Amino acid sequence: MMEKTMLNIAHRGFRSRYPENTMLAFRKAIEAGCDGIEFDVHLSKDGEAVIIHDETVDRTTDGTGLVGQKTYRELRALNAAKPHPETIDFAPIPSLREYFEYIAEQPHIISNIELKTGVFIYEGIEEVVYRLMKEYKLINRCIVSSFNHESVLRMKKIDSAVTCGLLVDSWQIHPEQYVRNLGIECYHPSAYCVTPELVGALHRAGIRINPWFGSIQCDYRQLIEMGVDSLITDYPDRITALLKDLHPAAAD
Repeated sequence: MMEKTMLNIAHRGFRSRYPENTMLAFRKAIEAGCDGIEFDVHLSKDGEAVIIHDETVDRTTDGTGLVGQKTYRELRALNAAKPHPETIDFAPIPSLREYFEYIAEQPHIISNIELKTGVFIYEGIEEVVYRLMKEYKLINRCIVSSFNHESVLRMKKIDSAVTCGLLVDSWQIHPEQYVRNLGIECYHPSAYCVTPELVGALHRAGIRINPWFGSIQCDYRQLIEMGVDSLITDYPDRITALLKDLHPAAAD
């Protein structure tokens, strides 16, 4: 059987069709054939690791206010199905523990955990996430990333064996040197910044490149042909179909 040339990572789960960062979106992404799931982690007021993208609950739930100023119980009472009322009546904000309980039974799925420490630091979030990864024996199936590169280094200090990625949303000069000098395994740029030269430079430095897609959807096929290691998109179904088209033997 031919190995897949790259991984299909579902951005906030199957976000294009289901409420983002919910257990429903995660289950549906796996059903759509993804290799992994990307999601975002904050800490509640009482220190629970919770999965939601924004610093506030306003956009994705029926509540208002900052995630970090609400207890886990208060967050669980909110309806995270708000953006997709046609798919499900109610979906709670998942805890990282709830997600891990599910994903531990999905042995071929990797998890890209984005620490949402770009605005608020969330003191101790790295240790909370690490303890849960270790408890569920998932360290070797996780990538920990953040736009806050100091947060990534804090995770590395806890355990250098944790695979980490540096998130960026701008064009960088010689990122391969920066990433290598910090001892990080992966580089996670926005997809529109990816060029064949960038992919080559990172790979020569022994660094994996996992581009992510926001609101702008670039040419998936073009990035696959450049040799990226993963695509992080809202459309795991489209990537599954595209990979089968490009590499039909891998689907056998």
